[in-house]
Amino acid sequence: MKRICFLVLVLCVALAKAQDDSEAAKKLEEAKNSSINYTYTGNEDLKENEYIQAEANYRRAISDYEDNTTAKFNLGNAYYSKETYDEAELRYKQAAEVATSKSEKHKAFHNLGNVYMKDKNYQGAVDAYKKALMNNPSDDETRYNYALAKEMLEKQKQDNKDKGGDQNKDDQNKKDQDKQDQNKQDQNKQDQNKKQDDQNGENKKDDPNKGDQENKDKGQGKDQQQKPDKPKDGQPPQQSKSKASPEQIKRMLKAIEQEDKNTQKKQNAKKVKGIPVKVEKDW
Repeated sequence: MKRICFLVLVLCVALAKAQDDSEAAKKLEEAKNSSINYTYTGNEDLKENEYIQAEANYRRAISDYEDNTTAKFNLGNAYYSKETYDEAELRYKQAAEVATSKSEKHKAFHNLGNVYMKDKNYQGAVDAYKKALMNNPSDDETRYNYALAKEMLEKQKQDNKDKGGDQNKDDQNKKDQDKQDQNKQDQNKQDQNKKQDDQNGENKKDDPNKGDQENKDKGQGKDQQQKPDKPKDGQPPQQSKSKASPEQIKRMLKAIEQEDKNTQKKQNAKKVKGIPVKVEKDW
């Protein structure tokens, strides 16, 4: 009995899973059909140059079914026609990722190479065309584009090399010019100094004793400032005059008066003795 119940349970689970799978498959099929319809409508819009409507329908197609290679590839073509190369590059890459056949991969990589050629990304173009040829080696257009991309890449490398050489040459020329300018400035400075020296030499030649006399006068002036005047022959040196104080003047006058008194006494004494004396003034 237990075994029968277990079998019934397993059968119910299997039936439920089958039903879920059936419903998921049905939804997926509906999504694919809806995506296909939107892709078809987008193609018609693109034929009529209705790029906005075409872009909207391709986006709906991709939203309904993520692996719709055709919708991604055609949306890339729409962007390419409008020269929106960044968006075109993104869509071609997405198309190459979800592509299931070599034909689809070949077309996606071929157009991706065309985008890189427009952007002058020649290395990217060479790589894209190479991948396209790996999926369809017999496509003459891809082979031609691949050869052209390789040629442009070599030319680009040579131009960059030459440009770098020209830049280095310009830098060297600038350094040489700066060096010449500096040497010219130094030479001008030396010429000015030499001219000044020659002028000083001419002045000295015209009056050779002028410099010596000026130095001598300077030396004498310095000595006169530092040394006192020497006394002339036969004359005592001048002494500095000092101002006497009032007290000193009184003492000097008192001494003179005393001396006069003494002299007067001596003269009176001589008169008493009757000895005539000749008096002379003492100046």
